[in-house]
Amino acid sequence: MNEIIMIASVTLLAVISPGADFALVSRNSYLYGRKQGIYTAYGIACAVWIHISYSLMGLSFLQHLLPSLLHIIQYIGAGYLMYIGYQTFTQQQVNDTQGSGFIHPWQAFRQGVLTNSFNPKTTLFVMSIFAQLLTAENHLLKLIGYGCFISISHLIWFIAISIFCSTPTIRNKILLKQVIINRMIGIVLSSLGLCLLLTN
Repeated sequence: MNEIIMIASVTLLAVISPGADFALVSRNSYLYGRKQGIYTAYGIACAVWIHISYSLMGLSFLQHLLPSLLHIIQYIGAGYLMYIGYQTFTQQQVNDTQGSGFIHPWQAFRQGVLTNSFNPKTTLFVMSIFAQLLTAENHLLKLIGYGCFISISHLIWFIAISIFCSTPTIRNKILLKQVIINRMIGIVLSSLGLCLLLTN
């Protein structure tokens, strides 16, 4: 029971802390509408399983086998975050407030997958959780169950963010200030990418 409470508490705190995923879901929801925001959330939730797979296979072993593997992933992630940040910063004014899609839901899903896949915050969070869970007492099915909880927690939180940011009243207010907000989110995403690049 203590283990379940610990996993639940740490997961919820990690999920709600602002980061690249939060910025991307917010951006896609107020710019393109609820559907795109929700597809982004699905992408993030699916990408969490990439980190869970690393952990279940033993990422520490892979790091010994291929010492540069994690650095390559981090460099790609840094570049992608900076690219999305630049795109957001230079986003033109959108006058449509009716929820028309400017990106295909599949594109939103893919952005969610890529952003979370290369997110070092999620990598370190999942690895640290599973480092504690990889014991003889915890069989594979139980570990997969924890993985489901982590993934579903991401999905529920980011769908909630999407619904909030795409609510017509909220969305319209955001769109009136979208250039400023886009530039702020663009700076945040680019800064996260730059920090990741410099710390490698």
